[in-house]
Amino acid sequence: MTRKYSATIISIALTLGLCCVVGSVSCRNSRVAQAEDVIPAQPDYADSTQWYITQRDAPVDLFYIISTETGDYTFEGIPCHYADTRNDSIRQLLFGEMRGVDQLLSGSLNYYSPYYRQCTLQTFTSDSLVAARMPIAMADWRKAFAHYLAHFNQGRPFIMAGFSQGALAVVDLIKSMDSSVYSRMVAAYVIGWHVTDHDLAATPYLRPAQDSSDLGVTICFNTVRDNSSAIPMISNGNRFAINPVNWSTDPKPATLVSSISPDTLTVTLDTATLLLQVQGYSGTDYIIPLIGREGNYHSLEISLYAPSLRRNMALRAERFLALRSH
Repeated sequence: MTRKYSATIISIALTLGLCCVVGSVSCRNSRVAQAEDVIPAQPDYADSTQWYITQRDAPVDLFYIISTETGDYTFEGIPCHYADTRNDSIRQLLFGEMRGVDQLLSGSLNYYSPYYRQCTLQTFTSDSLVAARMPIAMADWRKAFAHYLAHFNQGRPFIMAGFSQGALAVVDLIKSMDSSVYSRMVAAYVIGWHVTDHDLAATPYLRPAQDSSDLGVTICFNTVRDNSSAIPMISNGNRFAINPVNWSTDPKPATLVSSISPDTLTVTLDTATLLLQVQGYSGTDYIIPLIGREGNYHSLEISLYAPSLRRNMALRAERFLALRSH
């Protein structure tokens, strides 16, 4: 591994930790929805500045939705609970994850990632706040995905992936798919979120991955030191999971040589709770503000598994193309 790549991995390990931006920043082109709330203007996805794109002339795309990188801030003294995709200081945070994930996961795939009015970290302190605020973010990622399909995809197979709030978006987009779009979905990676009975009842297209190469499936996992470290908002109600190291749905332990620490880790899927249990990590736990718990490795999930995820995306893409050519 080159020094440059190692630095990227370390950077993404810090950046993907549900960072919290608190302070007073400009919320340009915004509107006040209520006396206590301000909503930034919706992104225009015909505007290239509302995308991070790496076009590699590949036959398969990766469509990635970023995690929560922002916290509450104020606009003229009024709280704002959504990212302003036109504000430079907020865009820098969103851009950091987009670029990091592209470098870590895309390999030779084309990469598309939209800016969106993600809900801030404080939203995830209660189910009622999520229900009240998520429609703003949801409207954006649905509009972005529709624009991607109409203007960028050109009929190619695609992989969907998202982390945390972005994984919630992936579940929502699969639930909204028709059969023609789903037929081109190589696989979906729901990293650090859950797929519930309610989700499964909404669509036949949320199908659990069973191994390393099945297609049209959803890969889902949540990582902890032990079950007491789980964050309920993130993992409660999950109905399926797979170990992204040995690509098994049974409790057989897998050995992972960490790329972000000097550790050799043991990764085991607890089939009772559907949590990935990681033993042997010697790094200092990063506890997510407001909702985090010691021993919860949510913020490390892309960094820890990046080499395995990158290889797996390439494998599934290759198999999809091979089957389609027959």
